[in-house]
Amino acid sequence: MSKVETNPFGSQGWIPNKLESQKGKTFLITGGNAGVGFEATKLLASKGAKVIILSRNVIKVKAAIQEIKQVNMDADIEFIHLDLASLESIRNAAQIINNSVEKIDAIICNAAIAQIAKQKFTLDGFESQLGVNYYGNFLLCGLLFDKIEQSNGKIVLVSSLAYKMGYKKIQFEDMNFDKNYHPNNVYSHSKLALMMFSYELQRRIKKQNKNVQVHVCHPGSSKTTLIREDANLITRVMYKLLTPFW
Repeated sequence: MSKVETNPFGSQGWIPNKLESQKGKTFLITGGNAGVGFEATKLLASKGAKVIILSRNVIKVKAAIQEIKQVNMDADIEFIHLDLASLESIRNAAQIINNSVEKIDAIICNAAIAQIAKQKFTLDGFESQLGVNYYGNFLLCGLLFDKIEQSNGKIVLVSSLAYKMGYKKIQFEDMNFDKNYHPNNVYSHSKLALMMFSYELQRRIKKQNKNVQVHVCHPGSSKTTLIREDANLITRVMYKLLTPFW
């Protein structure tokens, strides 16, 4: 007889109301003003946590904070400008955080871009999806690591099972995809890089006996604004077909 596996969180699995009080804890969330990041911001703030949204869009952040405070007047939410497509912006944000934020219990690297129809580049000359989804997170985590370690904190990297849908290897010979750009392959490439970074970072942390946990996750199929209107036709059609089920 095969062993029946049971969900440790019960028949419903893990649901938000199972989250205990987070009072006294500080969370950083990239892209905390939209999509999955916004839902995480709402939940953590409702549990008493201090949430710092890292985002490039001041207007959208203000609107998100206002929406949350209409329901939760006591929500402790702050904003620090961060553009993951700019290494200078990341360094500036990290300096502000290291100088002004007392502690970091967890950073949730949630922000990403996807399915960019035509090849675009970050301000530093990197292919945009790899630049934002991987290089930007890599630098941010590195610059904040000591602060995170001081609190025995966590690094949460939002990857995607889409990493299995591309080449399933890093294209070191042409990281910008100058020769074979394809929006989905490049997105998958960026998420594979993030997966590899997550496992290697945890390996090195363990080897150095440091007290930081690294978690990498797949957010599932979510109705967000990640897919842009300039995505290719096939991607947009699939998104429209799946939307009614979310």
